[in-house]
Amino acid sequence: MGPDEPALRIATADDERAIDALMKQSIAAIFPRFYDERQVESAVRYIGDVDRTLVADGTYLVLERDGEVVGCGGWSRRDKLFTGSGDAAGDSRLLDPATEPAKVRAMFVRDDWTRRGLGRRILEECEAAARREGFRRLSLMATLPGVPLYRAYGFRPLEEVEITMPDGVTLACVSMDMPLE
Repeated sequence: MGPDEPALRIATADDERAIDALMKQSIAAIFPRFYDERQVESAVRYIGDVDRTLVADGTYLVLERDGEVVGCGGWSRRDKLFTGSGDAAGDSRLLDPATEPAKVRAMFVRDDWTRRGLGRRILEECEAAARREGFRRLSLMATLPGVPLYRAYGFRPLEEVEITMPDGVTLACVSMDMPLE
């Protein structure tokens, strides 16, 4: 890592406000290339929301440069695929690493930091951490801006789906997975 590259570290509760701001800024700046205005507004409101469980579990990461969070993302050993995928009791259930995939979650990069390998750095750490816990696969639900990164990293698309936000707006997404064996 060079001196100008952001430092990768585990997020803490003290980072939540900066993570929230980064998520919303990233969605507002990047999603318009893939979604219409209503969809972007809905995504800012419902996708750009910090999952405090990921932070508490120590599975959420930030990339920080000069005291500013410029990227974030993580993985989960729990049965929640994406923010807003439900708040059912089963969302906090621990996954079985032998039979279920770990979930890559909430990946965002500030728009002026895209195309610099930050997403790949987060994915590499997610993969390594999931492997250490015995997981054999990763899965995720990609919004359209993330699909090229995930494909380049080795995820394969499984299904194109429409996700309905709480306000009724739908977003095209792609479920993807990747073996770790």
